Amino acid sequence: MDGTDPVQPSLNSSYLPNALGNDQASEDEESENQSPSASLLPRPSSSPLAVRYSPEDTYCLVYIIFFLMGIGSLLPWNFFITAKQYWLYKLSNHTYQSSNEDQLSDLCYYFESYLSIASTLPSVLCLVLNYFLVNRLSPNVRILSSLFVILAVFVLTTVLVKVDVSTRRMEFFICTLASIAIVSGASNVFSGSMFGVSGHFPMRISQALISGQAMGGTLSAVASVVDLAVAKDVTESALAYFLTADIFILLCIITYLLLPKLVYSRSVEVILLLFWYPYKYIPYLTRSSSVPPLQPILRKTWVLGLSVFYVFCVSIAVFPAVSSGIQSVNKDSSSPWTTTYFVPLTSFLLYNLADFCGRQATAWLQVPGPTSPVLPILVLSRSVMVPLFMFSNYQPRDHLHTVLFSHDVYPIVFNCLLGLSNGYLGTLPMIYGPKVVPRELAEATGVVMSFFLTLGLAVGSALSVLIVHCI
Repeated sequence: MDGTDPVQPSLNSSYLPNALGNDQASEDEESENQSPSASLLPRPSSSPLAVRYSPEDTYCLVYIIFFLMGIGSLLPWNFFITAKQYWLYKLSNHTYQSSNEDQLSDLCYYFESYLSIASTLPSVLCLVLNYFLVNRLSPNVRILSSLFVILAVFVLTTVLVKVDVSTRRMEFFICTLASIAIVSGASNVFSGSMFGVSGHFPMRISQALISGQAMGGTLSAVASVVDLAVAKDVTESALAYFLTADIFILLCIITYLLLPKLVYSRSVEVILLLFWYPYKYIPYLTRSSSVPPLQPILRKTWVLGLSVFYVFCVSIAVFPAVSSGIQSVNKDSSSPWTTTYFVPLTSFLLYNLADFCGRQATAWLQVPGPTSPVLPILVLSRSVMVPLFMFSNYQPRDHLHTVLFSHDVYPIVFNCLLGLSNGYLGTLPMIYGPKVVPRELAEATGVVMSFFLTLGLAVGSALSVLIVHCI
């Protein structure tokens, strides 16, 4: 599709590099080679791969694998932020005394804000790097290397659960921030590469990837609640919690390695393009080492990109730094609901469930469209979420003493609205992006859209620090 073609969301936006062969091949020549098994090197065509080959997704296995990849792309970050009780236990003076009470309080109360900054800033840098590597390293290399880095860091985090850091609190704090920085950088290379790969498949596969990301947050929240209910103490809960993450990341590696076998059975061309380029010994299959052109991508997607940016900026500005600080107005009752489960359920679980529902809704409902002015208007309307959370029962309050929404039902409603709107309005631009550009820019566009998303997270995390200090 060129710059004047209308958007056709139902068509795949994948492409074949020009180097694969003569673009002037006749339609007669193309029709003679319809079967992928007829040759390892099918002739290129101007029609999308999904239209030419339409590999059958037997038992929806490809959909399931991309759904799992979506879970794995955000699961590490979600496991870090939902383990709030564990981090407070490690950084507080419940088990040891500190002579610097002000520093101790700062580390405990603002840990989520520090965590957000440590996770998003490296993510932006890694996504920029990923854009330059699109035509230099295959997705196979970028994805697998990222997953192994994530697994290594999580194994280290699991080991540290049983290490006594009572005399090394600051060192543990720095190590934790370094771990989340490395994991976030690797996760964004992973997710950006997966978004690029999904651009070669029909739109439902991109939607599966994005829905899986929301499920990653839901699973981490559920695991956190279950661990709190079952484990005898915080360290046992954290150990089981992080072991769950280790196992799931390993599962992602195994299932990703199965993906080429599933696709290869139906379309040799897809597997050649997605997983095994560049070919050093097959010149006509070698991908260009040049950086993809940014200007034509931004010209088509800048509104969509800014929409993604603002959606996630608003979300991360209040979640989890503000939302997890909202306490039950009946906390003094000492019931398990108000003291132990209120924050994990109302902040983390409800938000992630609503986020998942919003993302899943895009599989059946895709309005407003990519060029509709209603989309950015809806995105901007989410600004109201910031004051709603600020005037809820966030504790402690040092400057903004007024609480307008003091009932426990308010954070429940606000978190549901925040998650639902984040899932729906954040997903639509992400799946529209690779579909409104020429096919040869689909993969690079997926990386660019991921960059806008991560940039929104970075700015939102900075705002979350400001909001917390203002309250």
